[in-house]
Amino acid sequence: MKFSTSSLVLSLLLALSSAAPVTSPAKRALTAQSYSQFQVSDGVAGNALAEVNANFPIDLTNLASVSAADLKVLKTAAQVAEQAEVGTGGFNDELEALGNGDTTALQNGKIKNKVLKLQLQVLALQVQAAQGDADQAKLDEETTKLNKNVALDVAAKGQASVGVTKTFSG
Repeated sequence: MKFSTSSLVLSLLLALSSAAPVTSPAKRALTAQSYSQFQVSDGVAGNALAEVNANFPIDLTNLASVSAADLKVLKTAAQVAEQAEVGTGGFNDELEALGNGDTTALQNGKIKNKVLKLQLQVLALQVQAAQGDADQAKLDEETTKLNKNVALDVAAKGQASVGVTKTFSG
């Protein structure tokens, strides 16, 4: 039996293509959650940025592909984290209520919350820039604040950290 070269190549290609399953990387969409579900203030200081990134997994290698829905989740969560800091019953109110008491754990929680808020803001600005709507001055400003608060969190590594108990929503 004789086979032509082209028949052999075609048979080989068909065999290879049917043997390997076609897979595409799963794209995980962000979901809207309550503050209590995504907050990172409870626990221990020192790893806030990693905790935030675990809660909001964005493909940093392809920011232009982030969906409008995921961008909205980032922005809304950042606003909710801001309310947890400055809103009624938030960190500022709780710290004021403690007065001269031991505020270390709550202050650590506030710093972790700032890392949450700022990382979400930076991510949103980076996504917008990748999609053609850049505000470099604002991105630089928020990145500077983020870096400062990450450094404060790392400096408190191992210390107790607590969040606020009030429910915040966006």
